[in-house]
Amino acid sequence: MRKSLYLFSLIALMYSTLWVLPLDAQERSGWITGSVADSGGGILPGARVELQPQGSSAVTNGQGQFTLSGVAPGQYKLSVNYVGFAPFSTDVTVAAGQTARVDAVLQIGLKSEVVTVRGDRQRGEVEAINIERTADNIIQVLPNEIITSLPNTNIADAVGRLPSVSLERDEGEGKYIQIRGTEPRLSNVTVNGIHLPSPETVRNVKLDAIPADLVDMVEINKTLSANQDADAIGGSVNLVTKSPSDKPYVTFLGMAGYTPITGGRDLYQLAGTAGQRFGEDKKFGALFGFSYDYNARGIDDLEPAYNAPPPLVPFTEDIRNYHYDRSRYGFDGELDYKLGDMSSVYLRGIFSHFNDYGEDWIYTPTINNFVADPSTCSGAPAAAFSGPIGCGGMSFTNVYRKPAQQLVSVQAGARHLFGGMVLTYELALSQASYTGGFAFAGFGGPGSADNSVAFGVDTKDPFVPKFPVLNGVNIYDPAAYTLGFADTEHDGISERDVVGDISLSKQYSVGRTFQHV
Repeated sequence: MRKSLYLFSLIALMYSTLWVLPLDAQERSGWITGSVADSGGGILPGARVELQPQGSSAVTNGQGQFTLSGVAPGQYKLSVNYVGFAPFSTDVTVAAGQTARVDAVLQIGLKSEVVTVRGDRQRGEVEAINIERTADNIIQVLPNEIITSLPNTNIADAVGRLPSVSLERDEGEGKYIQIRGTEPRLSNVTVNGIHLPSPETVRNVKLDAIPADLVDMVEINKTLSANQDADAIGGSVNLVTKSPSDKPYVTFLGMAGYTPITGGRDLYQLAGTAGQRFGEDKKFGALFGFSYDYNARGIDDLEPAYNAPPPLVPFTEDIRNYHYDRSRYGFDGELDYKLGDMSSVYLRGIFSHFNDYGEDWIYTPTINNFVADPSTCSGAPAAAFSGPIGCGGMSFTNVYRKPAQQLVSVQAGARHLFGGMVLTYELALSQASYTGGFAFAGFGGPGSADNSVAFGVDTKDPFVPKFPVLNGVNIYDPAAYTLGFADTEHDGISERDVVGDISLSKQYSVGRTFQHV
């Protein structure tokens, strides 16, 4: 018992020594804050900042800012490295209890006898590489410049271009994502790190409900860290919304198309973003973006069914005509105010609405029994036919779909730097909803009750079999169809998450090793 008590006291004494002594030292220490940007004023997130000879380091955040705390008074060499840019280095003096400010401006890296043309997509790829390089976990980044440079209408199609990510598709567009082969329900979706609920009865979020133009960046976390939600086994998709920059930022996108299928279908897309920072010191920032796209799709489809061989002869088929009217619209925005170095308050959010409307018309000729003579089937005199013949009838099914999904995420918070400590707090609301459903009805047509329609089976084109009518019955006469069944039930789903968090972090040192608590 005495040995155990002695051991416990020794551990407690060692812990208090390691904890208290660095804090006492921190009271006499200073801090270094600053920002990293290129020569045009563009912020550079993910830049690595190192301080020598102390050996401490930091990584710039999404606004290109950094903080080094617990720095003993003295002269130091501060260096900044960013892939694609020349290294930056400067001397900095830290006074006891004071904050030193360093605003690093990086120049494009030069190579002799090489001419480099630098465009938006190249800049986006460089930014992604630096964020991936300095991240603590395994992460892949898809910046806005790459998303908008390719024909991605929704977020799922954009994310599906990353390695080890596959898609589950719906009507030709990406819907659910699969990370490293795991099923969609084992991954989660967040907006700026805040969990986004699903608008369906499953855990996974339909990412085709979110326009691709509304986000600044998509991060795929393949290994989660301790500060992330623990509800993802396969991985986590984080959607980073846009933020205002010092310079005016205005974009506008418009495109249109046409396809001649099923009588002609249209598609078009509009998107735009505008924002900047205002005031003499650029303390106030505002940004607003919108996106709208309409995609009218059409499908002419034949789906035959065959009897058991031999011989292999189709006895029915669905003659299907689909009209899909998929429309998406959304908004995003941010308001923020800088209170000081590394201190700010913000309000930001994203709204998305997706209408997956459409209608299906399905005619189904069916042979119930094959015969040698078409006159066996009742009705008008039958024409001669050289192929298989049978008696049967028609049925018709109509599906009228009006499902709609809506996703909202709003976040308000602040970040304060004081006394070498960083205080952050945030309140967020996320909501997902689903309305509408799939109304359908079935009709019995000519011959459905008495097998009075004589069909021939034309298999000259084995991939597109035909069922010509041999006894003159008008199988498309609306008056000959009667309602058999109908279902007009509509569904409604809603899920809401309210999240509040607060954190206080402080950098301390044990020897030459720097940690955060």
